[in-house]
Amino acid sequence: MSAAVRLLILGTGGMANRHAMEFATNSDVQLVGAVDVDIAKVRGFALRHDIATSFTSLDEAIEWGEFDAVANVTPDRIHYPTTLQLLAAGKHVFCEKPLAETYERADEMARRAEESGLINMVNLTYRNVAPVQRARQMVLAGEIGRIRHIEASYLQSWLVSKAWGDWATEDQWLWRLSTKHGSNGVLGDVGIHILDFAGYGAATEVDRIFARLKTFEKAPGNRIRDYDLDANDSFTMTAEFSNGAMGVIHATRWATGHLNELRLRMHGEKGALEVVHTPTGNALRACLGDDVEKGQWQDLDAGTTATNYQRFIEAIREQQNREPSFRHAANLQKVLDIAMITEVERREYAVAEPVAVPQIKLISG
Repeated sequence: MSAAVRLLILGTGGMANRHAMEFATNSDVQLVGAVDVDIAKVRGFALRHDIATSFTSLDEAIEWGEFDAVANVTPDRIHYPTTLQLLAAGKHVFCEKPLAETYERADEMARRAEESGLINMVNLTYRNVAPVQRARQMVLAGEIGRIRHIEASYLQSWLVSKAWGDWATEDQWLWRLSTKHGSNGVLGDVGIHILDFAGYGAATEVDRIFARLKTFEKAPGNRIRDYDLDANDSFTMTAEFSNGAMGVIHATRWATGHLNELRLRMHGEKGALEVVHTPTGNALRACLGDDVEKGQWQDLDAGTTATNYQRFIEAIREQQNREPSFRHAANLQKVLDIAMITEVERREYAVAEPVAVPQIKLISG
């Protein structure tokens, strides 16, 4: 492919601006269209990002057809129908996470993408963190030996801080707290990120898990306007990994003092690594060689890495799919679905077991 990839932005909410800005910096991309059901929003978005054509329905955009690929930045529950429609129309798809609300739907999306031969990727944004890329390389090279223990956390504080806005008055936050608005809570929103961060960095996958989910009281009756605030706010997960390691994974929106922090620690037979990502920067630390005896850690230079946005366009140009793919995201979604099952059944669950997510009434406190 010699001409620029013609890209359509589907959905014009907050994250869509990031997509548009990232893709606009790529000389191999031409932003040609935008879609949103709100005509004022889509026109404002198109004007802001110098996009010539806008639509208020995906049907209209597909009928127009003058695009090669799509960044699907719609709300979580809209990913499934819109992505299937785009694949059927022969368009490459770069989808926001999670791929779908359930493994059943995510698996169907992955199968359709694989059958189509189209490029399909999911924007697990923390693949863009250079330290986790370098850490994975070190693990694969055997620099810390066999990993025995993994610790991973994703800490956010927007339920106790207005640094990102006022969650109690702004729809962009309230929908993330309501299952009827398509949210699976912190588990569905950032759980997929920390599972990917841990598994990718440690070059392994989750085999068995046991999870607990909790929804805390946030308003009288846990309701604001038409939002029932019933989605989980915190989760903890114990895990056994395919490389034999044991681990603990947890996330919360109540982490006072931590605006948006991912942390991964990997302890091996020969050494250990720690990856930290915060809004102010990233870090990679290692305890290796003689430092193991002293318990001393050294900062490492992780270099730079290509972004998911860049990898997606490269994949289209080379006609070779890249990670993180729909299949990878579907496999992560299965772990998230199983986490909800373990909350109800109160038992450890193997990822290989069949998934049938029950109706769940989460513990409130």
